[in-house]
Amino acid sequence: MPLTSTRISPDWPCQVKTPGSYDWERSAAKWLRELIPARYASYPALIRHPVLLARHAQIQVQQEIRVARTALQTARAELPVLGLPESVIEHTIKMYAAEVLQLQHIARSVRAVSEALTGRGTSR
Repeated sequence: MPLTSTRISPDWPCQVKTPGSYDWERSAAKWLRELIPARYASYPALIRHPVLLARHAQIQVQQEIRVARTALQTARAELPVLGLPESVIEHTIKMYAAEVLQLQHIARSVRAVSEALTGRGTSR
């Protein structure tokens, strides 16, 4: 089966095969399941409908971004009260900032996969 000429987004996850290639939807579903809490991954509706799984993954990642941003925004005020040394606080702030950037990249990747699953294309 020849590959399609779909243009892949730069945010396309390397774990997911090219849309139109053999078994690409299965690779997409596997990758998406890794992004959601394990208790959701066994729900029949999410197993049978990759588009629904992609929707749930989008919501999940958006919530994780909100959590990381909140942790980042409140760290300087709240962490000293816990008695943490300044070096730990600074490291924690850098960690949260890096996590926000990583989650934003994952969110773009989920969006690209979701668009491919719904037939809306993956190029931007």
